[in-house]
Amino acid sequence: MSTKSLHEMGVAELGQGLRAKAFSSAELTQHLLTRVTSHQALGAFLHVDAAGALARAQAADARLAAGEAGALIGIPLAHKDIYVTADMPTTAGSKILAGYRSPFDATVVARLNGAGTVSLGKLNCDEFAMGSANENSAYGPAHNPWDLGRVPGGSSGGSAVAVAARIVPATTGTDTGGSIRQPASFTGITGIKPTYGVCSRYGMIAFASSLDQAGPMARSAEDCALLLSAMSGFDERDATSVQQPPQDFHAQMLTAREGATAAQPLKGLRIGLPREFFPAALAADVNVAVRAGLAELEKLGATLVDVSLPRTELAIPVYYIIAPAEASSNLSRFDGVKFGHRAAQYDDLLDMYKKSRAEGFGAEVKRRIMIGTYVLSHGYYDAYYLQAQKLRRMIADDFQQAFRQCDLIAGPVAPSVAWKAGEGAEDPVKAYLADIFTLPGSLAGLPGMSVPVGFGEGGMPVGLQLLGNYFKEGQLLHAAHALQQATDWHTQAPAGI
Repeated sequence: MSTKSLHEMGVAELGQGLRAKAFSSAELTQHLLTRVTSHQALGAFLHVDAAGALARAQAADARLAAGEAGALIGIPLAHKDIYVTADMPTTAGSKILAGYRSPFDATVVARLNGAGTVSLGKLNCDEFAMGSANENSAYGPAHNPWDLGRVPGGSSGGSAVAVAARIVPATTGTDTGGSIRQPASFTGITGIKPTYGVCSRYGMIAFASSLDQAGPMARSAEDCALLLSAMSGFDERDATSVQQPPQDFHAQMLTAREGATAAQPLKGLRIGLPREFFPAALAADVNVAVRAGLAELEKLGATLVDVSLPRTELAIPVYYIIAPAEASSNLSRFDGVKFGHRAAQYDDLLDMYKKSRAEGFGAEVKRRIMIGTYVLSHGYYDAYYLQAQKLRRMIADDFQQAFRQCDLIAGPVAPSVAWKAGEGAEDPVKAYLADIFTLPGSLAGLPGMSVPVGFGEGGMPVGLQLLGNYFKEGQLLHAAHALQQATDWHTQAPAGI
């Protein structure tokens, strides 16, 4: 077995060790719980369930002792606090849900529990998943372990930090407009957003229902493939869940391409480079790192081809009409009546609604609710919301046109490396603009990944974004895995972690 410390191993390697009886899940879980405590200053965790985790680890050890050989049995992880859990509080990073406990587990959580994973707790996130820096959490920000003075990205910032800081080998995240890919890029880890509908949204607290999607965050593409295989699949309780049989994404990742060789596993793969993804405004350090990753893909046999996504610049206005509109509808249920925060003093029912929401929601959530309510209001619905939906279809059509010329699309995840904490506080639009490269794929419902490809200014990580056509997660993971087999960017860890 490896001489690495337990926290230095990823999901696949830990699984091998558990099945070989090199260590127990209980030993591994206790080791990582110690790291949760020693890394509290990073702000990754909102709730830790040490007793429950150790009980789950002992149950996993019993399954292993009985001869079960599941790839995830005994693997510790943690969940973004946007997934409801029966045994732990769920807040969505908001005061309005302080103290809330769900009577059931989200489908993604239940499936990972069934696969034998050991949940250590719930992870910090921007309030209701609205943000790109994890600075909108009502419970304080998460900090980037590569530089504590910088943001980790959002909204799945706590999930990214927990993996990057080697606190847990994997986490769950959600991606509405880039909330898995962007924090993965900012912290040097791997994350995948599958095709919309591949993972159930049941029990995921909704932000924008036509965009929200679950996905894993881990050290490597292989680790993500193992988790995604367990997380995904049809769920009759989610009306947007895709009716397809369970997928073994790990097997798909390892399936050799026709005509591939050991030296060129990506031979014949066409990777499109949209000219709109490489604008003059792209930071030079990001451009250098992304180009280095693309050069490695070429060495592995891939062919780079020029494509165009002409409506890329429309993605930001389209997204920031559709997503707030859906948020306005979804968040109307949080009124202080049945659960969550309720104002202490009020005159009547309407006054209770107003005061409870004013006290419970943060500034960014209020901003998006107001935008969404405005664009859905009489006289503006046709001018804004319906127009945005038409443009959304055109953005999706642009991708289909591009995929006639290529198999995958590549480019940067974000225009820059992680920015300094507090920089976006005065100008929210600046943070919105940072989503320019992730929003088009989200609006189209396509699968996308962030894969580490080096470092930029200040030694901060840079991710390469890979986008595939619908249900091509296996192809995405295969390309990312080949890149990671040939490079070591994904193995780098922050100093002192």
